[in-house]
Amino acid sequence: LRRVHPDGSFGPWLSLDQAVPDDASVRQFRDHLLIRLRSEWRGYSSGTLLAARIEAVAWDTTGEPGGNGPPADAAQGAQVTPLFEPSERVALSGISVTKNKVVLSLLDEVRTRLTSLSCSPDGAWACDPPEAREPLIGGLSLSAVDSDEGDAVWLVSWTHLQPHTLALASVENGVAGLASSARQLRALPPQFDASGIRVEQGHAISKDGTRVPYFVVRPDREGPVPTLLYGYGGFEISLTPSYMSTVGATWLERGGCFVEANIRGGGEFGPRWHRAALRDQRGKAYEDFEAVAEALVATGVTTHEQLACRGGSNGGLLVGNAVVRRPELWGAVVCAVPLLDMRRFNKLLAGASWMAEYGDPDTDDWAFLQKFSPYHNIDTKIKYPPILLTTSTRDDRVHPYHARAFVKRLEDEGVCDELLYYENIEGGHGGAADPKQQAFMTCLYIDFLVKTIGQGYAPFEEL
Repeated sequence: LRRVHPDGSFGPWLSLDQAVPDDASVRQFRDHLLIRLRSEWRGYSSGTLLAARIEAVAWDTTGEPGGNGPPADAAQGAQVTPLFEPSERVALSGISVTKNKVVLSLLDEVRTRLTSLSCSPDGAWACDPPEAREPLIGGLSLSAVDSDEGDAVWLVSWTHLQPHTLALASVENGVAGLASSARQLRALPPQFDASGIRVEQGHAISKDGTRVPYFVVRPDREGPVPTLLYGYGGFEISLTPSYMSTVGATWLERGGCFVEANIRGGGEFGPRWHRAALRDQRGKAYEDFEAVAEALVATGVTTHEQLACRGGSNGGLLVGNAVVRRPELWGAVVCAVPLLDMRRFNKLLAGASWMAEYGDPDTDDWAFLQKFSPYHNIDTKIKYPPILLTTSTRDDRVHPYHARAFVKRLEDEGVCDELLYYENIEGGHGGAADPKQQAFMTCLYIDFLVKTIGQGYAPFEEL
């Protein structure tokens, strides 16, 4: 950092080294730093957003007269102001700054909510009046038109059923005036007919009592329907609502139901939600996923025979565990570019970089890793539901060995009567190299679902 004086001259270089945690993210708002914590610091929990004057935190590396000393003398005692502190069910999703406002995007029970703050010349922070509407089952992306000049913002909104819409708005009066100031500029055309489809949010109770949210996108009709349950649960990646162009056109429009599970391991409730399923606690993510599956049956959304699960990469590890742990829950399983052999994952391609997430199988960690290694937990005494595994020869992250070995063992043991495998020779970790291949891969698994969990379902039969 370097101060520019009113006369255009430059002050000394200022450093943040050791002044804020190494894993924190920082950005500037006027003469303040916004510090987003990923670990506990000075009594504040991970996920907290703090503000501090730059002059109080940054330090002068030149040792010139009047400059701050090293962090031990200055930054560790600098005054910080908490702008947001996470709660059990509300987490910070994003930060936007304009000339006079800091706008926070929050995930409130995985629904989007905006809040804004102002800072007076003397450094006092205040929250603006809140939005009038309820938190949105959808997304809002906000960015300044010119943060040096004013409070105008580009506002992009979307839901599961509504494509992205771009508007020009202002946060001059805070987020409470956002809707009234918004002027729609553009909207992407819909990619499927969303009439007769509704979106709901449900909650399942996991084995340890944790409340796990999920979104249900389903036809507006009574009775159980073929349902595809999707999950990921890792690396602090949040599954938030997004416009469902591909699934909408191939599955929802035809009468199917889609469910997205916000299980532990993701970032829906901040770093705490992620850490809850790290390493030896990985089983929590799988218990959450199973709880959502059971809730969908218990609430009449679907039946076990009509319920399929799908996941890719770390999500492939998730559904691999889903099928070997609880095969009776599923009518079909779609497993894409998966990790499945946790004894060898760290020896293949990028696997060694994931040991902080899963553990190191070459140490005592194998004692818990083997419990969630699907390849090592195939039961030779039972029959598994129909399974489709897909991978790519050129996957440079998750080696195709995982899928190949898992299929080979299932085939050798004769425990899956409907076992399908497709390996694309192109495409990398995405499994497809171009839109044509992406369309083919989508049709491949949708056709598999229609022929398994969709058998006898009238809307599918009519197509």
